[in-house]
Amino acid sequence: MVDVFDEVEEQLRSERYKSIALRVLPIVGGVLIVALVAALAVWGYQHFRSQAAAEASEKYAQAIEAFNSGKRDDAIRLWGEVGQGSSKAYKSLALQHLGGLKLADNKTAEAVKLFDEAAEAAPNNIIGDAARLKSAFALLDTAPFKDMEARLTPLTEEGRPYRAEAREALAFSKLMAGDLAGARSDFAVIGLMADAGEAARQRAEAAKALIDSGSAKALPATVKAAMALPPPVQMAPGAVPPGLAPQAAPQPTAPGAQ
Repeated sequence: MVDVFDEVEEQLRSERYKSIALRVLPIVGGVLIVALVAALAVWGYQHFRSQAAAEASEKYAQAIEAFNSGKRDDAIRLWGEVGQGSSKAYKSLALQHLGGLKLADNKTAEAVKLFDEAAEAAPNNIIGDAARLKSAFALLDTAPFKDMEARLTPLTEEGRPYRAEAREALAFSKLMAGDLAGARSDFAVIGLMADAGEAARQRAEAAKALIDSGSAKALPATVKAAMALPPPVQMAPGAVPPGLAPQAAPQPTAPGAQ
């Protein structure tokens, strides 16, 4: 009789376990499916990023090669494609190249726009601050000091990768704005900065000497006057500047003539 009760109890226990399992199994299965989907999504995203970075790297290298070979239009096209991609580092670098070309063409506003886009796209300050500095240097001669201060001051903070260069740009901005005391103070700081290069220290010393001599007072007006000058006229070899009559070619002398 005891065996019968034990068998019945075992069957009841088995039924309870089976019932619990039937209730829990779908939940566990759902959790496992979600975890698997999440793992696959992470793997897929990493694979996508890796593939996108590889493609961007290849196109970026092709653009560099094209530009160095004199194929400017091909380089612009390739950098433009990289600049539309999803690889943040190569996107930022490509936009900086395009900005540099615009700056070389005297299209400052377009260059600054590209540099600012490059800074926003950058994955870190090493790339991003380089773009921000390029944008600031492009505006150095024309932008109001408040704009330059807003752009450059964050770049001078401790830990930023180009703080010495940003401090130098800020000093020149103050010099352009007529703040000679503030500029001299910044140049003095640059001379003491451990991360400032030797060339930067030499420029700082030269700028301080210029300020101390009193010659720096005329610098803003000189730069503004130079910026207002018309661009130089491009002439073919042997051509005559506008407004000047070409000189008559010398006539050949007859043989025996004195």
